[in-house]
Amino acid sequence: MSAVALFGTSADPPTLGHKALLQGLLALFPRVVTWASDNPMKPRQTPLPVRLALLAALVDAIGDPRLTLAQDLSSPWAIETLERARSRWPGETPVFVVGSDLLAQMPRWREACRLLDNLELAVAPRQGCPVEERDLEALRRLGARVRLLPLVPPATASSRARELAGLSPDPAQVPEELWPLLQRHGLYGLSSSSAPS
Repeated sequence: MSAVALFGTSADPPTLGHKALLQGLLALFPRVVTWASDNPMKPRQTPLPVRLALLAALVDAIGDPRLTLAQDLSSPWAIETLERARSRWPGETPVFVVGSDLLAQMPRWREACRLLDNLELAVAPRQGCPVEERDLEALRRLGARVRLLPLVPPATASSRARELAGLSPDPAQVPEELWPLLQRHGLYGLSSSSAPS
């Protein structure tokens, strides 16, 4: 049975880290599926249609037919996303991909016991968020089969790319393929004058 890597992301906005992770997943899995997440723990987000358009632009820029944007998988609840993926690809093993920053909170997610039972969970490292053995063990006790991905994404974060507390956004965080869309819509306080040179 082949595996399908499932990676939902806030994409607010997609960063160089997102791009590197998607490309890294393509090197490890025969199929990678992504979507813009509707995350109930992040109430102050850019509207979902905008984030979806940005993620779609990134997927198009990567240009690999094994990478699919499947927005119909998006749900505020990971258990619903997983059920949709299992229905859509019944002959494939879903591998749920999360960043190391989410490990400690996963046991508190909605229906965590059902979500994690027998779940193939792939953990992508994030700079500044070391993988703690106690977090892995808590997930394993709930039934997850956890594997650490051999990826080293760049130290980028959507929060650094957004305009926060009156600070200018960091253009170095955002893939250059997204700049035309960001500038056209004046997103995150960016304009043609703030484009990287």
